[in-house]
Parts: sequence; structure tokens; C-alpha cells
Amino acid sequence: MGFLDALFGRSKPVRPDLDQLFAVPSAALTLEAGTGFRPTGLGSVCFAAVEGGAFTELTAQVTALLDADTGRGGTPVEASRDSYGYSWLLARHAPEELPELVNDLHAVNSELEANGFGPQLLCSLVSFRDPAGRPLGLVYLYKRGTFYPFAPLPGGVERRDNALELQVKAVLGDDLRVEPELNRWFPVWGAPGL
Repeated sequence: MGFLDALFGRSKPVRPDLDQLFAVPSAALTLEAGTGFRPTGLGSVCFAAVEGGAFTELTAQVTALLDADTGRGGTPVEASRDSYGYSWLLARHAPEELPELVNDLHAVNSELEANGFGPQLLCSLVSFRDPAGRPLGLVYLYKRGTFYPFAPLPGGVERRDNALELQVKAVLGDDLRVEPELNRWFPVWGAPGL
């Protein structure tokens, strides 16, 4: 960072670091010990779809890659679009297969990034539940290279459990690179798998 950048308060943007996703399985152990939340085996990647054959072909290749184990009992990937127009790919694994789920999410992100569609990547989400059935998502912001907790309140209302989110932030602060700016903790209403 140069002198003028410091003077005018500009900073270099954080570069995406997809390998941060591999910290989720160990963070899940900390999360369970500290809050009782356990992985559900569901994870998803959100991206802004682009018109054109190259992007459509790449999305089909990524889906085929993740569906390769369906012949051995794996669950097919589900593609969907949310009410805001963003595309989601939902991967399913057994709850105890969190490392495999993270590998799938990393593969989707890596393929899109390697083929020049990194700017379309928005976030990845890994889903958790506690014994009372409350949902929690650990959201990885691609463009920031950070995580944040998202805890929607049950009942179909678009409200969050902010106290739980802050509790999870405190519990995982040593395990994950948590997004320090709370105004970047965007809600992901209706995210598949949450």
C-alpha cells in the first residue's frame, strides 16, 4: 500500500483464498463443543449466472463432476435459483462426511475461478443444526476470503438470531478467518440446505 492510499484511507482488497474452506471441518469440532451445533451434510455455492454457452457448459461440467459418485450411492447435486436471481448448487453428504462436502464446495469454486468466472462467485455455505433444530450457516464470502455465521430464526420470518451469530463469532475466532465488518454479514434468506 502506498502513501496516498494510506492518506486517503484506501486499502487493497482481500484476495480470495479458497483453501480457507478446508478449515471448516476442524472449526466444526470447535463449534459443536462450544455451542452444540453439528454439521447437517448440506453445503451450497452461490454465484451470479452469466448468459452464454461457455458458462452453461462449465456449470454442466461442474455438476457432472460432483455427480460422479451417484452410481455408488452418492446424492446428485441440485441446481436452483433464488428469488433474487442468484444460482445455487447444493451438495449433499452424510453429516459425518464434512471433509468430503468441503472438497465438493472447493471444487465448484475452483472450477469457476479457473475458468475466469471468479467475479461471479458470491459465497459458499455449510449448514449446521443444534439439538433443538435451530439452523446455522457458516458463510464463506468469496470476494473477502472470510467467514461469518448466519442464524435465521425459525418460522419463515426473515429475522436473524444476532446474539447467536455473535456467540458463534466468538467461538470460532481462532479457527476461521471471521469477517470483522458486521455490515458485510449479509443474510442469505432461502439458501438451499439451510
